[in-house]
This record gives sequence, C-alpha cells and structure tokens, in this order.
Amino acid sequence: MVREPLGAEAAAGMARMFKALSDPVRLRLLSLIASYEGGEACVCDLTGPFDVSQPTISHHLKVLREAGLVDSERRGTWVYYWVLPDALTQMSALLKAPE
Repeated sequence: MVREPLGAEAAAGMARMFKALSDPVRLRLLSLIASYEGGEACVCDLTGPFDVSQPTISHHLKVLREAGLVDSERRGTWVYYWVLPDALTQMSALLKAPE
C-alpha cells in the first residue's frame, strides 16, 4: 500500500479478511488455532474457551474460512483447522509502516 495503491479486487479481498477479524470471537479463534502445537486445531478443542454455542463457533469458523484466513480438513468425525500463512503475510504487508 505504501509503494502503490491497492486495486479494486485486491482491496475487496483484503477487506473481507479484515472484516472477518473485526469480530472478537473470530479474532480469538484465529489466535487460538495459530497457537496450537503443529499449527492446527481440532474443532473439538475450539468450543471450550468461548461462552457461545457450538453452532456459533462453526459459523465463525466458516466466516474465517470464506475470508481466506484458515483452511480445514475433515478427519473421521472431526474437522481440523489451520491458519493460512499467506493471508497473514498479505495483511502484515498492508499494515507495515513505511521505513
């Protein structure tokens, strides 16, 4: 952003990511997933720390997935989530102060 302005498509994609993180539960979920050993967390481990229902957690995880911040994979009866490093790199680069 400091080298050249964002185009419309790039701005829309970045806005989706930032909008997804504007909710405290989603921000905490992203942090929780990223902090798990091995970089991935089972959905069964993500419901306990929150005072919301499991369907609400599932909704927030879906928003994070659709924003391109996390990905997931079903393994048996559980779904595992991990943070997408490229998304964090893009967001960091956008917010980096000029030197």
